[in-house]
Amino acid sequence: MARPASTIAIWRAAALLGSVLALAGCDTMGGPSARDVDPDVYAARTSDLNSLTQVVNSNPNDPEALNMRGSAYARLGQYDNAIGDFNRALQINGNFAKAYANRALAYRSKGDNGAALADYNRAIDADPAYGSAYVGRGNLYRTTGRTDAALADFQKAIEVDPNNAQAWHNRGLIHQAQGRQEDAIDDFTKATALSVTQAEPYIGRGMSYLALADYAAAIDDFNTARTLQPKNIDAWLGRAQAFEKRNELGNARASYAQALGIDARNKQALEGFSRVGGKRGESYTEN
Repeated sequence: MARPASTIAIWRAAALLGSVLALAGCDTMGGPSARDVDPDVYAARTSDLNSLTQVVNSNPNDPEALNMRGSAYARLGQYDNAIGDFNRALQINGNFAKAYANRALAYRSKGDNGAALADYNRAIDADPAYGSAYVGRGNLYRTTGRTDAALADFQKAIEVDPNNAQAWHNRGLIHQAQGRQEDAIDDFTKATALSVTQAEPYIGRGMSYLALADYAAAIDDFNTARTLQPKNIDAWLGRAQAFEKRNELGNARASYAQALGIDARNKQALEGFSRVGGKRGESYTEN
């Protein structure tokens, strides 16, 4: 059966975007915010946005096209434009769960948690099996101190979509914060299996190993994280702490120095670097 021209156009636009844009209605485990985007990457995304605008202009009543361009606007930090596209998509299809969840994330990025929560609720009403909406709402609950509600949402996300890596990762973060390190490690391990290129689950698991004084396992995870994302300061800080705990102060100094190279004003890096005898202006290498 022949596919509609609008659908083919959207597929082509999605292929063009590749992995640059996240179209799910939830927070990503990793990736820079709009203000941190490398200029070359920003230019590439702007080009993607132009292509999506062509698709929207050719298919002005296609909610999928509007949702996709709204996601592109959001990734560029243009939240008002994003919300405008999601509004139009929802006027066309009032049960479009992804558009509700994406609009919720745009509202949350603007600091409007009330509107974000309302949209996550609408997304779940529209599609009770949409795992990303539970993850997004759970993230909102977690950052506003509603830990039990967040845990319930991450659990529900796992139930409806066992392959949602972020749900496993975020549930692990709650277990970790509550001191249930073994449970946290299990969840982070599941997340690493589902999302092998993301550094955050390895960092999370490394921190739980660190809490359990399994410093060798912690260092292994922080090493993996820094390989996946060399400028992730949390990977270097965790690694430095593990070496410090093992009294390998030379290696700890080198890792703290790497962290300061990423953010020279990071308080944790500054305090750790001083604690292990590091001096600014000097070079440090591992033993």
